[in-house]
Amino acid sequence: MLRVGFIGAGRISDLHALEYLQNDRALLAAVCDVDQETAQRRAAAWNVPSNRVFTNHHDLLALPDLDLVEILLPHHLHLPVTLDAFAAGKHVSVQKPMALSLAQAGEMIAAAETAQKALRVYENFIFYPPIVHAKALIEAGEIGDPLTIRIKSNAGFSPTAWHVPLAAWAWRFNQEISGGGPMLFDDGHHKFALAWHFMGLAQEVHAWIGAMELMPGRVLDTPAIVSWKFPNNRFGSLEVVYSPQLQIETSYYAQDDRIEITGTKGVIWINGGHGRLTDAPPVTLARDGQTRNFDDIPTGWEQSFIHATRHLIDALHDNTPPRLTGDEGRTILRSLLAAHHSAHTGRSVRI
Repeated sequence: MLRVGFIGAGRISDLHALEYLQNDRALLAAVCDVDQETAQRRAAAWNVPSNRVFTNHHDLLALPDLDLVEILLPHHLHLPVTLDAFAAGKHVSVQKPMALSLAQAGEMIAAAETAQKALRVYENFIFYPPIVHAKALIEAGEIGDPLTIRIKSNAGFSPTAWHVPLAAWAWRFNQEISGGGPMLFDDGHHKFALAWHFMGLAQEVHAWIGAMELMPGRVLDTPAIVSWKFPNNRFGSLEVVYSPQLQIETSYYAQDDRIEITGTKGVIWINGGHGRLTDAPPVTLARDGQTRNFDDIPTGWEQSFIHATRHLIDALHDNTPPRLTGDEGRTILRSLLAAHHSAHTGRSVRI
């Protein structure tokens, strides 16, 4: 039985908890949050005993029976809490992006190696069922050799979106804490991970990052355009847009994500993610003059968390590296930071 403790019990922890609560090989055994009421509320919902609820992560890490911690904290806390967890002899699953700099990422990877414990960077999008299905089609040769990838991330509004407390958003606008903006650095990690997942690490990146003032002191890093150059004459692009009056169907964040991958003999489209803007099928394949739609694929965003956590549980039981590994997380962080450097300097950056 894998015993896990949560350090951070904010809005996103609900999705991280889903698989732990239903998997026979794991137990959500402790909760920590600096807000005592939040910690107690989550613990009650997850049947965690009151004597295993904390406001100081050191107290949680002192529990001798915990095997793993999920670190669900603002980005600037990832490094110190990860180092504390390894010093306490725990495996670590840390939210993306893993750190604020490559140097911090290197410290985390080194600490994992010293402790001989797993470091997993939590990237749920690569476990989203439509992504998994599209990846299988590509690996089966359905579009030939991939040549280009286009990713469109469109945020808007939704009357059915879940409630996110203002405090959970505020720190994301402080770059000393978050490392970058909410759209391209925080959520953008998902899109950079998808580009890497389908195309490998880019050789070069160029970015324009705009600025939209939502309210005084709250500037959103959008619209933004990122271009990637991959090895072997392959290319990609990411477009990030916030459309304040665009309604999106969702139970989570008001955001729609669309991907197009073009190969030497076919094209794949992946529709949806956090939410859905259109009623297009989850996956569509065009090749040989025919179009095939794949409708029988789960599309709830929670499925990506369920499968990501299940993968981690299986990996730790089987003693295999969980994805993203620390090295993979650092690879994606390198690309993210290069894009921001490109936007700052006005020049493309080799990765």
